[in-house]
Amino acid sequence: MIPDSSRVDPAISRLPPLRETIAAHGLDARKRLGQHFLLDLNLTRRIARAAAPLSPGTVIEVGPGPGGLTRALLLEGATRVVAVEVDRRAIAALEELQKAADGRLQVVEGDALGMDLAPLGPPPRRIVANLPYNVSTALLVRWLHAADDVADMVLMFQKEVVDRLVASPRTKDYGRLSVLAQHVCTVQRLFDVAPSAFVPPPKVTSSVARLTPRPLGNRLADLRPLERVTAAAFGQRRKMLRGALAGLFPDPVSVLTGLGLAPTARAEELTVAEFVRLAGVLDK
Repeated sequence: MIPDSSRVDPAISRLPPLRETIAAHGLDARKRLGQHFLLDLNLTRRIARAAAPLSPGTVIEVGPGPGGLTRALLLEGATRVVAVEVDRRAIAALEELQKAADGRLQVVEGDALGMDLAPLGPPPRRIVANLPYNVSTALLVRWLHAADDVADMVLMFQKEVVDRLVASPRTKDYGRLSVLAQHVCTVQRLFDVAPSAFVPPPKVTSSVARLTPRPLGNRLADLRPLERVTAAAFGQRRKMLRGALAGLFPDPVSVLTGLGLAPTARAEELTVAEFVRLAGVLDK
């Protein structure tokens, strides 16, 4: 049952509707920033609840826009929210919410692609965000590299991105992102969100996913060799591995046969664990 927001946080419940905030600050969604605003409080609170518990540590939100999901995080009990926003118009729009949050909300102006997570707040750190479409994959890969600093992530992407995140070998959606994400995290698709939920509506359905980093002993400490192997293999995915990996290994056939892998296999046939073994050889 959703708690009564007027009891949970009367100051936030008295804020003007998000549409009024958008109009007051001229906060029209901009395509170059990949912006699609989520205004339905029932839906944003569903996303916030999927990331529970929110009270310990720090909740990091990227691309809050007018603050729809930010309000939901605060109403669902987050005690410290750090909202990272690159659009200066949204910074101004969030000021009222920041005052109503009574010290629980910090707004940071800047590009999340260039930010480290640890300085944003004490652990456990949870990232909860309706990600800008144009940088969502780049942000996720950055955070996979910083998995030691994250307890979990509840993120909204275009549905096709989540299809890739959860894809299995020998399927059309299985690729580099599948391998990287599934090696670092357990990945769970939570629910889809129709285009009509956004302002303006995107042309595609969105999906919310939860990614929980595996213990350090169960994943590579350095992802770069795995990135290089998957980039080479899936960059020419119709090629046999003996050809696709020729730029990485002097004798890819020997490497593949030494690992019990068929040189004539193609990238989509290898499991995540087999790619990790290949990365181990490259790392040496």
